[in-house]
Amino acid sequence: MADQDNSPQHDLQPLADARVLITRSPERSLTLVEALEKAGAEALLLPLIDFERAADQHSLDVACDALAAGAFDWLVVSSATTVHILSDKATERGLTLSNWLPATVRVAAIGQASKGMLESAGVSVALMPAAAQSAAGLLDVWPANAGRVLLPQADIAAPRLAEGLAASGADVTVVTAYRTVDYPADAERRLAVDPLATDPGESIPGRTTARVAVPPSYSLLTTEGARAQIAAGQLHAVVAASPSAVRRIGSALSPLGDCRLVAIGRSTADEAAALGLDVAAVAAEPTPAGLVAAVREALDFPTPPGPPVKDTR
Repeated sequence: MADQDNSPQHDLQPLADARVLITRSPERSLTLVEALEKAGAEALLLPLIDFERAADQHSLDVACDALAAGAFDWLVVSSATTVHILSDKATERGLTLSNWLPATVRVAAIGQASKGMLESAGVSVALMPAAAQSAAGLLDVWPANAGRVLLPQADIAAPRLAEGLAASGADVTVVTAYRTVDYPADAERRLAVDPLATDPGESIPGRTTARVAVPPSYSLLTTEGARAQIAAGQLHAVVAASPSAVRRIGSALSPLGDCRLVAIGRSTADEAAALGLDVAAVAAEPTPAGLVAAVREALDFPTPPGPPVKDTR
């Protein structure tokens, strides 16, 4: 954005005057809304995707019961939504997630948000990629011949992770845990998320509470309204939090004009590139703080250096 303000107040709110579109559902966006507003931006919501329970609950239950019985050596969690599904399955059986999972199973998580949610539920995470938090990143650190692996994932998940695990010598069982659909999902099958819940992995600098005491306010746009604001140059950035979201951005909102596209990770950026969409910035971490930094980068706001990082290796 041009004519940036270099005043002390702008240092406190570096995204002042920026208007940022989020394409998640409201209850899944609150931590990002809060982080953007803390940085001075106006956050607007246009939910494009939603989630429903898998149609084949029997296969999912069979896999979950086998997991609880110790049939698997590893459980691979590829998204925060998967954590919600597994927690629900444990609750259906009258148990907490930590009590339901056998001590013999090792858990791998792709992202910090999933890892934080698992650890908050009392589940130890044995493996997470330190660099790229993606399927490719997990495969880079995955041990050879890891034994029996359960991979619950979305119905539209790319086969790369399952194929990579199998290529490493693992015996992989893939099961559909949930469906990704256009917003809004069917009310009876929709995966509801506590609107005040905060993913522990999605931390906001300066906040230590595990919940948002008062949900931040937000504005909902229609697709037509968002297109009109993009055409008028009134939306400065749009955040895509998944490859499925970027596909819907491409079909519903393009051309984006001067509105900068910000991707939550490399797989989302790669999908955007395949669709011919220019990506202005990719979040270094798939968290609200990481996305705020990426929005700043996309809008050419300088990111101030943080404190020195202590090497604990």
